[in-house]
Amino acid sequence: MNTLGFDLGLSLVELIFWLLYLTDSLFSLIQRAMRTLDKVVPYISRHVCTLSTANLNHLINGYIRKGNLSDARKLFDQNPTSRNTVLWNKMISAYIQNDEPHNAQNLFDEMPERDIVSWNTALSGLKKIKNPEGVCFCFLEMRRIGLKPNEFTLSILISALLDTVFNVLIPQVHVSAISLALNSSVVVGSALMRGYVNVGDRVALGKVFDEISMKDVTSWNALVLGYMDLGDTDEAQRVFGLMPEKNVVSWTTLVKGYIGDGKISAARSFFDRMTERNVVSWTVMITGYARNGKFMDALRLFLLMLKSGTQPNHFTFSSVLEACAGCSFLILGQQVHLNILKSGVPNDVILSTSLVDMYAKCGDIEAAFCIFQSIPKKNLVSWNSLIGGYARHGLGTRALEEFERMKRVGISPDHVTFVNVLSGCAHAGLVEQGEREFKAMETEFGIRAGVEHYACMVDLFGRAGQLQKAEELIKAMPVEPDVVVWGALLGGCGLHSNLEVTTFAADGICRLEQDHPVLFSMLLKIHGEKGVWGSNVFKLKKIRECSRRKQRAGSRIESSHVVREKIFDIA
Repeated sequence: MNTLGFDLGLSLVELIFWLLYLTDSLFSLIQRAMRTLDKVVPYISRHVCTLSTANLNHLINGYIRKGNLSDARKLFDQNPTSRNTVLWNKMISAYIQNDEPHNAQNLFDEMPERDIVSWNTALSGLKKIKNPEGVCFCFLEMRRIGLKPNEFTLSILISALLDTVFNVLIPQVHVSAISLALNSSVVVGSALMRGYVNVGDRVALGKVFDEISMKDVTSWNALVLGYMDLGDTDEAQRVFGLMPEKNVVSWTTLVKGYIGDGKISAARSFFDRMTERNVVSWTVMITGYARNGKFMDALRLFLLMLKSGTQPNHFTFSSVLEACAGCSFLILGQQVHLNILKSGVPNDVILSTSLVDMYAKCGDIEAAFCIFQSIPKKNLVSWNSLIGGYARHGLGTRALEEFERMKRVGISPDHVTFVNVLSGCAHAGLVEQGEREFKAMETEFGIRAGVEHYACMVDLFGRAGQLQKAEELIKAMPVEPDVVVWGALLGGCGLHSNLEVTTFAADGICRLEQDHPVLFSMLLKIHGEKGVWGSNVFKLKKIRECSRRKQRAGSRIESSHVVREKIFDIA
């Protein structure tokens, strides 16, 4: 019965068949449409929604400034038609600045076109990771494709060669600069002067300076610095006098040169003549005093710096803390620490390590440990300061515990670490542990024992009364023992009154330093304790003749009143 009112001419089975057919065809049509959309939508997103070069540059710069390189790279990859060479260079530079050289190299290799900035950026990246060989090959590749270097290219190349075996190429770079007519540039000339100083060529240094066409104060400063680094202070002062214009860098360069040559008084003389000083000038002079053992002069100069209104930086504070540690001035060190906290100077690992060293050397080892624990990224120097602090306080076990902890976190020890470890073993009487560490130093870490390590071992054996072992170790030393080694042996003899070994130590000291201040008194003490005089009286008189200088004793009392009133009111 037809309820629809017209005849379809189809049976029920045929109707169902056609409905299924039409449904399947419609489904296939929808699938084809979806596949077409899958192809069209990305095309639309790439070509219709692509950012302009200016907008892309602005957005990527914003990501880079925030340190968000992942989003910057994502945006960079999504807009291939808007990328220009400038944008490629910015991305490569950002990777280099964020210590991602592998990503920088990959992006550089993908560049469709490179300009001189691209190559200079790549050279800078290789220089930053200390790959001078890579810098040379990159420079040669740039020349092979016919691209002409500019003055910055040569400056980067020369800087990368300094203090490496490749510094022998400096004259060849000079020849290239001449052929490219870049040798008269201040940038290239200053770099070449540094290069020739690095290879010790004083004559070439002067020739390069003469080749600079428009000499400015920077090139004059480079020449003065060059002569100072070569140890020719007289020539440096002569050039300084010829300078048509001097700035604060010129004066600071001269002061620093005299300090490096050990002429502290001359450095201070020129420092006092400066009409203008900046934080670098003050810091250079303070550091000079601290490094040459003139700790109180460093602290007095620091006070003058504060009175002048110049704000210290973390390098200044680090040198001042070194001076506090040198004269064991805990009160001042604490005030400097307070001043650091008030000043808002970033407390980096260098400054924190200086605080650890100061507190350890001034006797507050617990404060040193607290500061050490607060350092987020500890380096080898930080660990050495703490281990050395425990060693000096006779806490050998703690020193060894920190040494083991250092190794567990992946920090490899150096020769200073082992001096501290062996010294800690000596103060704590840990003979067997000290012997194990002395052997492990070379077998496990490849560090050859120096005179200072042998001195620690002699001290270790001497304090423990194993004087024969100490004597045998000295006789087996691959290098000539110095006064410190002989003094360590003599100290052990004094503790245990061994006349035979004392005579051996005395002969060794007399060969190096006939007027050693404690030699005669030590021999006199041991002879008296043993009751042995007779034929040794003549020898003692002879030693006394060359040991008339008596070591002067001294003491200092820290007074908080004096500290506040005289020099140390800095908080």
